[in-house]
Parts: sequence; C-alpha cells; structure tokens
Amino acid sequence: MMARVFIALLALILSSSLVLAKSSVTDVRIGVHPDKTRFVLELTELPAYRAFTLPDPFRVVIDLPALDWRLGARRVVERGGLVQALRYGLFAPGTSRVVLDVGQPVDFEKVFTLPPNNGFGHRLVIDLKPISRQAYFARARTPLVSSPPLPRSQQAAVPLAPPKPQGDGRPVIVIDAGHGGVDPGAIGRTGIYEKALVLAYAQELKRQIEAGGRYRVRMTREGDVFIRLRDRIAYAQNSDAGLFISLHANSHRKRDLKGAAVYTLSEKASDAEAAALAAKENKADAIAGIDLSDQPEVVSKILIDLAQRETMNQSKSFANTLVNQLRTVGPVLRKPHRSAGFAVLKSPTVPSVLVEVGYLSNKAEEKLLRSDAHRGQITRAIVKAIDGYFAAQRNAGPS
Repeated sequence: MMARVFIALLALILSSSLVLAKSSVTDVRIGVHPDKTRFVLELTELPAYRAFTLPDPFRVVIDLPALDWRLGARRVVERGGLVQALRYGLFAPGTSRVVLDVGQPVDFEKVFTLPPNNGFGHRLVIDLKPISRQAYFARARTPLVSSPPLPRSQQAAVPLAPPKPQGDGRPVIVIDAGHGGVDPGAIGRTGIYEKALVLAYAQELKRQIEAGGRYRVRMTREGDVFIRLRDRIAYAQNSDAGLFISLHANSHRKRDLKGAAVYTLSEKASDAEAAALAAKENKADAIAGIDLSDQPEVVSKILIDLAQRETMNQSKSFANTLVNQLRTVGPVLRKPHRSAGFAVLKSPTVPSVLVEVGYLSNKAEEKLLRSDAHRGQITRAIVKAIDGYFAAQRNAGPS
C-alpha cells in the first residue's frame, strides 16, 4: 500500500514539474537574403505560436508560451534586412511576445518549424518578404497559427481597484512603474533595463509611503508585465486617486546629460526635448505590438476636460513641490519642470506627473541610479513632496 502511495506521489511530482517547466530560447538569429529576411528562434522545445502583422507603424508580432530567455552572454542581433529592431518579453500571463519593427509593409513568405539536428535545437523560422502598401491593405490579415494552436491569452491589465474601506479618508497614491514585459524602455550603459530599475524605485516608494500610514498606495504593476497606457490611466481613475506618479529613467544621445526632471501634461510642449520624450514614451503600446488602428482621437476633449477641472493646475503644483525636493538629493535638469502631451498623464480627474529619475545613458548617473542609497534618497524626496502637496491642499480648503 505504502509503495503504491509513494509511486502515485512521485508521478504527481514529476507531472507537476513537467507542467511548470518552461521552454527556453537559446538563440535569436536574423538572416538577410536577396528576396527575403529570415528570423529564427532556437528553443529547447517545439513551441506553439501565433504570428501576425500590424500596420502604421508596421510590425511583425509573434506570440508564444511563456518562455525563459536563456541567451547568456551571446549578443542578440537586433536588426538586419527588413528588421529594424526587435524586442521580446512577457506580454501577458502565460504569453511571451516578440515584436519586430519592419518599417514597411511585409508579408509572411513561410512560417515553419525544424526539429533538432547538427547541434541546433528546435527552431521556429519566419521568412518575411516586402510588399506594397496597397497590396498589404488589400489582403486579409489573418494570423498564422501552429497546430495545435497557442491558447489565446487575455491582455494583461491592472486589476480592478479594491473598494475603499469605510471610514478610511486617506488619499490614494497610484504609483506607475513605466514600461514592463515586452517593452524594456531605455537600456543603460551596463545593459540594465529601465523597466527593472523603475520597478525597484516604485517598490521602494510604496514601502516608504505605507510606512508613514498617511496614504493608501496602489501600483499599476508589481512584476515584469506589459500594461497598456490607457489601462494605467483607467486604474488611477477607478482608484479615485489623489495623485498618479509615473516613474521612468531617461536616455539621450548626449552621454554627458544627467539629472532628474518632472513632467506634466500640456497641449503644447514646453520645449523640443520634452516633445521628443513624450513622443517616445507614447510609443509604448506600439512597441508591445498593440493594434492601434482603432484608437479614437480624444486628446483635445481630454485636455478641455482637464482645464475645466483644474487637474492640470494641481499636477503643476505637485510637480513644483517635487522639483524642490529632488534638488536636495541630486542633480536635476536645467529646466527640471517640463510639459508635453504624455499619454499616460491624460487622466481628466487625477493630478498626474511623470518623473524621470535620471539618465541611464550617463555612465556615472547610471551607477548612481542603481545604488540602494540613491534610490532611498529619491523616494524619500517624493514622499516629502507628497506630504507638502496634500498639506497645501488642506490649507487651501475647498475651491
């Protein structure tokens, strides 16, 4: 009897291990041929997949089961032929995504798999060919799927805000760690991803705010997963947030540029650099392979609503308080409070700021940003600014 129980338990353990085991990606290759560009993923197991294209901007998207990206020290070739750039990472629970920027209309010439041989593992091979814009929009764009197909996953979204406890009048602070999952954000001089760095800042900021007991804290993401910009905004609104703070780290071709900055929403950018940064940050959904063709244009209506509700003025008030605190702990840009049309700041009801904690493209500042001490200083400065902002709101009374 005991032997049968032991065998049953052993079988259960082994089967559970197989279920939990992830396939691993061991290499990524791009081959350029006269008539096509070949993209190859090499894996430890044959994957189910779903591949499709998206227009304006033109991209190729490959969805796969959740994968371990075990590329080691091998440098991934990120461009070649039709492929201008590639990104990969978790897109939704249980789904990894690869996004290829192609910059022009393309079609699949062939998609196929190869078994292990000659020292190679399982391979997923995708051959792309250029086509005209007219031909692209004239054909039906149906995904190519494996057999058996990849289970369709739901886009990851922040959970619904929990109900506000009765009698708890504390303001809600929503902390938004920028980027995530398949969208890495900026990449530092040592290879650190913005998405990982700002998540660490968000977690430390949450810890410090909660330690004071004066506010309730919500986070748009607590792990490495992609969240759409509109879902981040909706979460802040559904939480009845008193403040929305989106954390980011910058990158610039001028490697000597350094310093923190705080951005608020405006219809007209305060300067060309703020406009360029907003344009870059607003591409997050495109970077992750979201179909943008059905997105309504509501910016002007939102901005009118914001002006009517004085939300923009409240955002600017907090930004000015925050800049004064950031000056005390490290370098800030020459004009540290800037404004532009950041999509993630377009809540019509929640005062919102985007904080760039510094530049990952600056070698010295990247080292500083990665230190626990500096992370603590920056987050303490944000907490002090939150305290100052709400104190001013209480003193001002109802408007």
